[in-house]
Amino acid sequence: MAGFPGVSSLCENPNEVFLDVSKLLLTYADNILRNPNEEKYRSIRIGNPTFSTKLLPIRGAVECLFEMGFEEAETHLVFPKSASVDQLRRVRETLAAERDQRLGADQRASCSSASSSTSSPAPTPTAASEPQRPIQPPPSGLGSKSFLDTMQANFQHVMVYENPELQQKALRCLPHEQLCSRAKERLCKAREADPECSLAEEDMLVLELLQWFKQDFFTWVDNLACSRCGGKTHSLGSLPPSTDDLLWNANRVENHYCNACDLTTRFPRYNNPEKLLETRRGRCGEWANCFTLCCRALGLEARYIWDSTDHVWTEVFSRSQHRWLHCDSCENACDKPLLYEMGWGKKLSYVFAFSKDQVVDVTWRYSSKHKEVLSRRTQVQETWLLHAINGLNTVRQQSLSAERRQELLERLLVELVEFISPKNPKAGEMGGRISGSLAWRAARGEIGDAVADASDAKAAEFVFIPTESEKRAKTFHLQYNVTKDCYCRVHNDQEKIQGWEKGVWKNECVFRKEEPDWQMVYLARTEGSSAGRLCWRIVCAPVGMTIKSVSVRAIGQTFHSGAVRCRINSSQSSIEFPADGEMHTPTGPKGSTEVTVEAELSGGEGDAAWQHAQLFRQSLKDIETSSFEILVEMEEAKV
Repeated sequence: MAGFPGVSSLCENPNEVFLDVSKLLLTYADNILRNPNEEKYRSIRIGNPTFSTKLLPIRGAVECLFEMGFEEAETHLVFPKSASVDQLRRVRETLAAERDQRLGADQRASCSSASSSTSSPAPTPTAASEPQRPIQPPPSGLGSKSFLDTMQANFQHVMVYENPELQQKALRCLPHEQLCSRAKERLCKAREADPECSLAEEDMLVLELLQWFKQDFFTWVDNLACSRCGGKTHSLGSLPPSTDDLLWNANRVENHYCNACDLTTRFPRYNNPEKLLETRRGRCGEWANCFTLCCRALGLEARYIWDSTDHVWTEVFSRSQHRWLHCDSCENACDKPLLYEMGWGKKLSYVFAFSKDQVVDVTWRYSSKHKEVLSRRTQVQETWLLHAINGLNTVRQQSLSAERRQELLERLLVELVEFISPKNPKAGEMGGRISGSLAWRAARGEIGDAVADASDAKAAEFVFIPTESEKRAKTFHLQYNVTKDCYCRVHNDQEKIQGWEKGVWKNECVFRKEEPDWQMVYLARTEGSSAGRLCWRIVCAPVGMTIKSVSVRAIGQTFHSGAVRCRINSSQSSIEFPADGEMHTPTGPKGSTEVTVEAELSGGEGDAAWQHAQLFRQSLKDIETSSFEILVEMEEAKV
């Protein structure tokens, strides 16, 4: 259609797809034209099932909305008041004319078919010729051509990870020796804890790569900082891609607008992993794209995972475990496949794995509710899907050796057996999504029950008791670094305790928050809670010691009306001290056999109130400075 590329693209879909989608698009347009002052007709929620299942997967559908004048906001497509109603009407009339013409042609074809007296059956193809034929969508499969196009595009895209020059470029960005050294250390600790550990250094390398990629290399983008003042921006639809954008496969460019500067900051959504090695930022698409390349650069056998409910991640094959491991670089999560269904609350339907050699339907690895998932797999016929996957694999594997094809077949059989029985969720798979802003996660329905789980959390009840070495030194010295999320007991052979929650006595509604945009990390109260509380407890009586003095240092930061309150409690006193980063030594606890250190987070304003009181706020790059410190000087208990 002249002047409307989106409409032209929509017309390339099968007839039944075009008729179904155009009807919906005409409804959106007519609602605005008939009710120009009704705000509800000017907004389409991205997470709306009708939009996500009937429009989003169809080629040209969303582009038609953009041509009408809709713009992309964070959680909705919005038709702004400044948009041209005449433009909307022209696109609407073009769609209506094409639809009327097709409906008329269908009626004429039906009449002609009814009056025809001759018909001949199509020849049946032989089995030997099938792999060479293009895979044809079944006549009754609504949207099957678009579905196949998506599969073919992903299957072709993963071949870019196999470019030797690109792998070398990625390898130069990786701290290869450091990652390998840390992997060896991690493996040694695992074997010390479990002499029968059968894991390999390669498994630990995956964990180290995930951690480095999230903490040091890639940055999550909700909204870019203003390129002039550095302040916050908000999404204001999309911009046309430049020639350079298109060169790096950025067909979509977001407009991040600063009201203070009246300035646009462009955010091209690059789909080329080579460019992402330079920009090092984006959302899940960019993260998974670049991370999968990094895996291949390290020699790990990796594949790109595409989820039809709008998420992507990576799988890495573990030779020691003879299975594929789920790896989500956005979440720094490994081997937690039920995270999306059980933790985020996703309603999965199709999940495919794409590698250089094979495409596999891995939906069943990521679900414990197979019957529910099967009821949602209505976009294409299952028999057609199986035929399509087999056809794609046959073509791709033609150049492989017989040994490699046999290896892939054996792996596939192991996977199919794994898929038969739904799994039960394990620890770490029940939490909501952590990457992205609250509004973005809420719009996608991926918060899960994280808030409720955290607010109902039971006391951790961990108690620090001085060891013999700490008793000899008459000093208990605990340091915590929020960036590394690790405690260190200075006078106990530098013992490390990984995870802030592993060292607390009580935890009420507190979690650890990373801000990749600002490269900061801190503890905060959970979203929706009125207050968060933490408590650390040190008991000296079991080793025959009493407290001579207690010194505590904590870093806190507040915004608006947020408040951070810290206290040192003993049997004799309760003394408040400021979270100002200075060491404080009140006199009250002397002579006590135990002491607790408390921190309370409260206050704040609006939806982001939980963020306005932050404990231990520190740069993600600062791995040396301790964010929290407790120093207890002890003496022998008097008999």
